[in-house]
Amino acid sequence: MTKKPFVTVIIPALNEADTLPQLISAIPSCADRVVVVDNGSTDNTGQIANDAGADVIFEPRRGYGQACLSGIAHATDTDIFVFLDADFCDDPARMPELINPILCGNADFVLGSRMHGTAKHNLSFPQRFGNRLACMLMRIFWQAKYSDLGPFRAVTSDALKRMNMQDRNFGWTVEMQIKARQENLRILEIQVPYRARLFGQSKVSGTLKGVCLAGSKILYVIGREFLRGILSR
Repeated sequence: MTKKPFVTVIIPALNEADTLPQLISAIPSCADRVVVVDNGSTDNTGQIANDAGADVIFEPRRGYGQACLSGIAHATDTDIFVFLDADFCDDPARMPELINPILCGNADFVLGSRMHGTAKHNLSFPQRFGNRLACMLMRIFWQAKYSDLGPFRAVTSDALKRMNMQDRNFGWTVEMQIKARQENLRILEIQVPYRARLFGQSKVSGTLKGVCLAGSKILYVIGREFLRGILSR
């Protein structure tokens, strides 16, 4: 009998104590482990996550990518990683739809897109504009057919190793999408629902500073990877 692939969910979290109990309880049974990476929270995010049954990693070095990398390092026995934001805007119940194409051998990387129907209207204007711009540039530079930079995604551990992820901050998602194309991975994009945030304020789209920092870092990563490709020819 073939061994079932081990699935780990990585949730970077910064001051998300209000959302985590509902989020973790909504994660379906296809996930074998849930890892919450407390990225320097000043509330009781870590304790709440632990009480909800998650493995908790404390990563004081701030940064979305840094938190993801720390979660990966904690789960070295994983076959499939699922990345999920702690704000509960994505629906964890749709996780099997991300995982199944990988289990069936049809994809290495599955991205949940929010840029469709009513879901896109729950994204802020800067998010929608930034997504379209980044996806347009990836299409021009790498012929990559993405519609979103959504954080809800699944990827095999082998694919992650090939991508050699480096970004420690807001460029994490776009770096993964670029490198997936560079490595000729089997990429699939599916539509997922997206709702408005239930508690608190987004660390990115909720402030002008967050929007500017994220936008500039995303453009920087796209430019960096494009130049690296030219110089390596």
